[in-house]
Amino acid sequence: MPRAIEAERTGVANRRQFITTALGLSAAAIGSPSAALAAMTYDEAINASRAPLRAAPRDRELVRFATLAANSHNTQPWIFSVRGNVITIAPDVARRCPAVDPDDHHLFVSLGCAAENLILAAATLGCRADPAVDGDRIVITLGEAAPAASALADAIPVRQCTRAAFAGKPAAPEMLRQLENACRQPGVAAILITERAGMAEVTDYVLEGNSAQMRDKAFMRELVDWIRFNEAEAVATMDGLFAPASGNPALPSWIARPLLKLFFTESGENKKYREQLDSSAGVVVLAADRSDTSHWIAVGRACQRFGLQATALGLKYSFVNQPVEVAALRQQFATRLGLGERRPDIVMRFGTGPSLPKSLRRPPELVMRS
Repeated sequence: MPRAIEAERTGVANRRQFITTALGLSAAAIGSPSAALAAMTYDEAINASRAPLRAAPRDRELVRFATLAANSHNTQPWIFSVRGNVITIAPDVARRCPAVDPDDHHLFVSLGCAAENLILAAATLGCRADPAVDGDRIVITLGEAAPAASALADAIPVRQCTRAAFAGKPAAPEMLRQLENACRQPGVAAILITERAGMAEVTDYVLEGNSAQMRDKAFMRELVDWIRFNEAEAVATMDGLFAPASGNPALPSWIARPLLKLFFTESGENKKYREQLDSSAGVVVLAADRSDTSHWIAVGRACQRFGLQATALGLKYSFVNQPVEVAALRQQFATRLGLGERRPDIVMRFGTGPSLPKSLRRPPELVMRS
């Protein structure tokens, strides 16, 4: 296991002991999974969701690792169902984001990310996972296979999107090769940009997109609805954008919400994004051959592998999706990248950076349906 992952996982494990059936025991004692969650501290909730993968109960563990995937606004827009050796991932439309994602593109990318985590986790438990897209669902059939550990599977509980300035160091050629290889997925193209001139152009698109979004009242309302300003708010929902995970202080919501209008400004955010991109080693853009559900899911699988490979290499990454989220910019961005009719789907920056508090995930009991 790479040293960066081993050290971080050891640190997490040592902060609090992982209790195999903590949630089940608490639920039995308190009366419901939701009540059990309310009794947890933030650290306990993080440790429960990011505990090392266990062999049993198999289905719960696979779903738990699947939920650690990247997803838009940390809405966790998925529902899992299990029948025998078949696990189905379906969209939870109640958790869609119509302002930033009106065609549900990010939603299905998120499902693809979750599927990739589940497939990698299944392999470590000796299960071959065969995914198929059935309409708006991903149907994963499990079969027997020899256990196959991997650096990407090891990275699942450690991976995070790090919204902070990086160290400004270039990535070694071998790292770039591994990152590019991680994105290989049928129907998906990856464009890796490390030259400063190319990154400066991407930065211009990010800032223009960010300005457009911050002037969009519907976008801003939706974004603020998903911000969790402190640990109590985050634990109450186990979802959303935890303020300290973006490098901001935890504050009581009655203080944070009025201050947001003063400090969360277009110029301030553009300055932050410029600093973040200037400090990055590179940017990767993922684009699918077609704009449909199955291709968006494929982009999600490639996206998740990129994040896991970056983590396994000791790198950090985060999304800068503004050029693909603002429809008026998307085709301009595609033309500049030489994508023709293909739609740019995901933009990520990467580099050497700090660790920030991790975001929470709802436990399997709250995302699994019979």
